[in-house]
Amino acid sequence: MDLFTKCYEFTRADEIKALGYYPYFRPIEENEGPVVQIEGRKVIMAGSNNYLGLTAHPKVKEAAIKAIEKYGTGCSGSRYLTGTLDLHIELEERLAKFLKKETVLLFSTGYQTAQGIIPTLVQRGEFVVSDKDNHACIVAGNLMAKGATAEFVRYKHNDMNDLERVIKKLPPDAGKLVVSDGVFSTGGEIVELEKLNKIAKQYGARILIDDAHAVGVIGKGGRGTASEFNLENEIDLTMGTFSKTFASLGGFVAGEAKAINYIKHHSAALMFSASPTPASVAAALAALDILEAHPELVTKLINNANKIRKGFKEAGFTIIDGRTAIVPVIVGDDELAFKMWRMLYDAGVFVNVFISPGVPPGKQMMRTSYMASHEDKHLDAILEIFKDTGKKLGLI
Repeated sequence: MDLFTKCYEFTRADEIKALGYYPYFRPIEENEGPVVQIEGRKVIMAGSNNYLGLTAHPKVKEAAIKAIEKYGTGCSGSRYLTGTLDLHIELEERLAKFLKKETVLLFSTGYQTAQGIIPTLVQRGEFVVSDKDNHACIVAGNLMAKGATAEFVRYKHNDMNDLERVIKKLPPDAGKLVVSDGVFSTGGEIVELEKLNKIAKQYGARILIDDAHAVGVIGKGGRGTASEFNLENEIDLTMGTFSKTFASLGGFVAGEAKAINYIKHHSAALMFSASPTPASVAAALAALDILEAHPELVTKLINNANKIRKGFKEAGFTIIDGRTAIVPVIVGDDELAFKMWRMLYDAGVFVNVFISPGVPPGKQMMRTSYMASHEDKHLDAILEIFKDTGKKLGLI
């Protein structure tokens, strides 16, 4: 069979486009944060991960521009060789202090970070123990470790009883890494970290928490999941991204110096990738400055999300409840989800539509997410448009 047969037979996207419901790859022409311009008209953005609203902040933009003026547009080499700038070192040191860890190592993207950590640490005869609903970057890292002859096992989503059931079957003297999202990217739930930490310690496992959707959202001053549970000294490794709270692009891992030093000298994802660009690093540094100086932004973000949560529940929508920036509205059917997305978009609200197999059947959703820069007028409009659309579709 020709390698491209699967490509020619893939028609699902074209079918949705023909119906006028295709929600993906819509180019944004202007971005003001809470409001964006798409296809020549303004819509309220209720699907961005720009949690603190800093991508358009004057200080963040100025820092990126100044970095380009000083260093140019790229580093033209890996961190290992010619690609390390003093900016990289500064951001690593600042993040380590902010997260209360010994040291930090930067990667070029958040997705790449998991692939740089997991297969580097977990090797032959050792085990990755992973939540079933972990982000795709963790799954990719797990599979890379498995391909290098490590073992990869999963437990039910955020089910600590199942974690213990799985981990107790593993050889007691084998190296183990328990990996979980801190805030799960689809549903916005927070990991049961106290129980996870207790089980991992009981069975001699190390812990890696992905705080992509947690830093700047939960924890003291937005310091993430370990801070939320007062476990900063217990969690071995925290990874994250700059593409959300930090209004930029790139990734990082924070932990004890010996572990980070090993990753630094053995991770193919780090050693064979060009380093984060000067503008990206400078933007992330400026965003960190703002977060440290204005922790009230985190409170504003959560207050905004809570207002929407309350409004959705009062209207009668089925949501995945929580206390993060992510508020998913369950629709339960692929075609209905696409139709609802189009109606919301036409009415002036942009959200993310998640369908199967990205979510389990019956859990198809409008995944909404909020920013500190949303104002009451934006939130009120979102709620009214959702209510009107939900009534028309018979969801409420």
